[in-house]
Amino acid sequence: MNSPNVEIISDCFVKPKFISEEAKKPIYFSPWDLIMISLNYIQKGLLFRLPENQDFSITTFLDDLKHSLSATLTHFHPLAARLATVKHENPPSLTVFLNPENSHGARFIHSSVNLTVADILKPTDVPLVVQSFFDHHQAINNDGHELSLLSIKVTELVDGIFIGCSINHMLVDGTSYWHFINSWSEIFNSKSQNLSRPPILDRWIPGGSDPIVTLPFTHEDQFIDRSDYPLLRERIFRFSSDALSKLKAKANFECGTTKISTLKSLSSLLWRCVTRARGIPADQKTSFKMAVNNRRRLSPPVPENYFGNMIQTVKAITTAGELLDHGVGWAALRLHEAVVSHGDKEIKQFMDVWIKSPFVSKLGVHFDRNGVLAGSSPFPFILLFFKPKTTKQ
Repeated sequence: MNSPNVEIISDCFVKPKFISEEAKKPIYFSPWDLIMISLNYIQKGLLFRLPENQDFSITTFLDDLKHSLSATLTHFHPLAARLATVKHENPPSLTVFLNPENSHGARFIHSSVNLTVADILKPTDVPLVVQSFFDHHQAINNDGHELSLLSIKVTELVDGIFIGCSINHMLVDGTSYWHFINSWSEIFNSKSQNLSRPPILDRWIPGGSDPIVTLPFTHEDQFIDRSDYPLLRERIFRFSSDALSKLKAKANFECGTTKISTLKSLSSLLWRCVTRARGIPADQKTSFKMAVNNRRRLSPPVPENYFGNMIQTVKAITTAGELLDHGVGWAALRLHEAVVSHGDKEIKQFMDVWIKSPFVSKLGVHFDRNGVLAGSSPFPFILLFFKPKTTKQ
């Protein structure tokens, strides 16, 4: 059966309620931001059931969302800007920055679809129609020169509301993404203009580095990758609290420790399951990458309300045979060791290398086809892995 069409009802742009003199100035990206330029927007959705036995006006709800969004953008004004690029001749390079001028603001879309909440949640695979609940599906961050850096798409379901939020990944990592969402929720509920945790917008630059970081390219074709990657499929797995507790206890028992977290226990289980399902030869290497927050790992630490990118991936590597010959605890301990060994020294070493020879991440280049990548923790996290090549008979 074909997926129902998502009908666009209205489309507008929302600007900050107040624009300070500081908000009129350009913002120059940090290395952590620039690394993201060829990757996709962060897109996450919030699904709500319509309140029972209460009067609900979609018109009033949308107006409240827009007004509170405008007030929130006063604090998070980079989200209302656009990207801009300046080319340099000597040496040949590009400066990509946030330009607050000539921007329409954040995009806000109202749409509807003839589906229920159950139609979204019950299937084992994520329904394809969910991709239409987001405005910037498949856009890459460099597209922020033309596209809005923030787009909100509110889709009416028969018995619910889906709020799809797309934010340019050069502006935020997962921590900053949820900082914005929680701040918007705070203003929406309080009807106030004030925030309990205002964002820190000044970009973090490695000590001794030029505050304006450039990319050593002459044209975007040198660093932009729009390949169609052979992703397997989007699948939903559900684990009960009881099952996760037992898994964590099993992993710690096998390791003779109490240090293994629930996330690492679950990650090790999925790593082993994916590797087994792929049928990777025993002597081939496989890896599991996890995105980690560098804020508290730096010395001195960066505040949690720093608004920008401050993430890096760490990984555990072994052979497929060794991974499957050992239990879930052995794999979890490899992940634990990879995370705890990542600190100030390793972060600054990586930055030193990057400053000397800047590069941008490309999914098709920097992704191990025998590996698994986990992100979006501590919220329900996403596993990303490629479909293995099959041999024709």
